[in-house]
Amino acid sequence: MSKSLYSLLAYVLMPQSPSSRRPSPRKMPRQARSEETVRIIIEAAAHILERKGLGDFTTNAVAERAGVSIGSLYQYFPGKEALIAALIVRETSILLAECEQSLAAPTGRAALSGMIEAAVAHQLRRPVLARLLDIEEARLPLDEDTQRVTSRFLTILREVLSRHDLPPQPQYDMAAQDVMAIVKGMVDTAGEKGERDRSGLVRRVSRAVYGYLNSAV
Repeated sequence: MSKSLYSLLAYVLMPQSPSSRRPSPRKMPRQARSEETVRIIIEAAAHILERKGLGDFTTNAVAERAGVSIGSLYQYFPGKEALIAALIVRETSILLAECEQSLAAPTGRAALSGMIEAAVAHQLRRPVLARLLDIEEARLPLDEDTQRVTSRFLTILREVLSRHDLPPQPQYDMAAQDVMAIVKGMVDTAGEKGERDRSGLVRRVSRAVYGYLNSAV
């Protein structure tokens, strides 16, 4: 994970007071060695989820995989739900960064295609992990961190959809929400079914998105 993505992870997971928040780390690392320890622990959590599933996902298993003591793990993560929350933030941060790169595309169509391709690639890159995190993301409380990331996705989509080469929309805020729901719904469903045809999924999602956009004309 790049330094910028690590910084976003640290910011999003910074503890706050409301009890409805997802579980957060006990403390944030301040030195490069601590940052590397957290990175190793989070990747170990991803490995355990992929290999053993949610049923056998424990802090002991993660600590053993990471090569750290359970006490060291608990210095940063109070329990397995905090580990899962950190994984969700890491993966969402990666996808968000990839979608932001699409803003540099010269046209709306190219930018929108880049975002769809990024969403599909992210789901299929580590499909087992993506499916399990989808389940946990729906189960864990919807907090300010999730809302902040969702808001950024919607801002990017609004900017892309408003470009002159895409069909004009009566309400761009609503269009952005609908397009995000279409993409997420189709990509998550494909992940649940274990689909691996990346190009085919990109085409299907693109058809659905453009079908929606063209219906407003």
